[in-house]
Amino acid sequence: MNRFLLLTAGLLALPAAAWAQTELSNFTATGRGGVATTFAADYQAIGINPANLGRKGGATLAFTIGEAGAGVSSQSLTRQQLRKFVFDTNEPLTTAQKQEFARAFTSDNVANFSGAATTLGLSVQLPVIGGVAVSHRVRTDGHVAFNKNAAEIAFLGRDAPIYASVAAGNIPLVSEALAGTELQFTALNEFNVAWGTRVLDLPLFQLSAGAGYRYIQGIGIIDVQVESGDLRAYSSLSPVFDVNYGSVAANPSFNLKTGSGLRPVGIGHGFDVGLAAEVGKAVRLGLALTDLGQMTWDGNLVTANDQKLKRLRSAGIGSYNFIKEAAEIFAAGTDSLFLYEANQQRRADLPTKLRAGAGVRLSEFFEAGLDVTLPLNNVAGNLTTPFVGAGLDFKPVRWLRLSSGLSGGAGYGLSVPLGLTIATSFYEGGISTRDVVGLVASENPYLSVAAGFLRFRLGGKSQ
Repeated sequence: MNRFLLLTAGLLALPAAAWAQTELSNFTATGRGGVATTFAADYQAIGINPANLGRKGGATLAFTIGEAGAGVSSQSLTRQQLRKFVFDTNEPLTTAQKQEFARAFTSDNVANFSGAATTLGLSVQLPVIGGVAVSHRVRTDGHVAFNKNAAEIAFLGRDAPIYASVAAGNIPLVSEALAGTELQFTALNEFNVAWGTRVLDLPLFQLSAGAGYRYIQGIGIIDVQVESGDLRAYSSLSPVFDVNYGSVAANPSFNLKTGSGLRPVGIGHGFDVGLAAEVGKAVRLGLALTDLGQMTWDGNLVTANDQKLKRLRSAGIGSYNFIKEAAEIFAAGTDSLFLYEANQQRRADLPTKLRAGAGVRLSEFFEAGLDVTLPLNNVAGNLTTPFVGAGLDFKPVRWLRLSSGLSGGAGYGLSVPLGLTIATSFYEGGISTRDVVGLVASENPYLSVAAGFLRFRLGGKSQ
């Protein structure tokens, strides 16, 4: 399987590519730590709150060619260790390092990672109809949590201490040995359309409503969740991951997908709905449900049920290429820890979220906001815990906007975002990070960046 970062880089480089939210492809929101429910406008409202397309006073036409971001965070690794897993994936691990990581990865929040890109976005305000937006976006999200046995099996392989009891005849069920373990990863290719319109227009109160639809091509999913007495595990991965399915591929129930490129192995349909209110001239309120809908995975699909713990043949993860090697152990590789079975089809809910936000626009130079995002299901790609953030935009001069705030939750510690945007009446370009402290801190590192340099807004004021 290709390395996760190579896949993400490939996705982000496609022409017209964690934290399981959509605003990593929105560099202006990233600088506020993801606070976007009342801030996001034009095509950037897709996946956040489509009702914002119904607000008046924005750009008549807005478009972009390429807005992208990526981030990875850990609550158990140091910054130096995390950087190795990101930038030095071909470097082998020594025996001492494998033992060190067997301890470090024993955590219910080892890592969260995500990457997203809006390769093309366009919105237009039309008389009577309101705002209409379309976009193409790719995104990938992941979460890793290991209990002690899972971490030792991952890095020590056949020499993990639990196998001593297995040799003595005490063979536990996987759900007993690995309870508390989660390995989740998704990669999606999306085509979006959204619409928002003003439904109530009073002197001191305006209300807009909006809806969005997305056609989704599933590039890959791994969803392993182990609780005491319950194992849920399946994967469906595009040929781009280069998985060797061995004898499973010969099973007539296995829908083998071969070839090259980002050939989809699943299809889905997603929906967003939202409301946006403006109270007086300063206060904005927003409420949205995002990622309603389902995926149907039917290519290279394998599932596993609870079973006796197998002993690995290998010595476990042997390099910093964690995603590749962990997938071979916990997904459907030739030395998989689970006995996977071939399947024809599996339906899975999209990572549905409830977003609520409030914003105060004191002037054209200053706006502050508060966002709360709640995960409504526990599926691969969703938030692990609720997200809360407070963000602000400040324009010291008309052409420069600075963004910052505080945010926390969603599997991350307290973060201090920072963004810098050049903003004129028709152009925006900038760069941002979700946590400026996490870039340099030794403990609880958070490496993230988002950028966009070809965003244009015509017929309205700069935001």
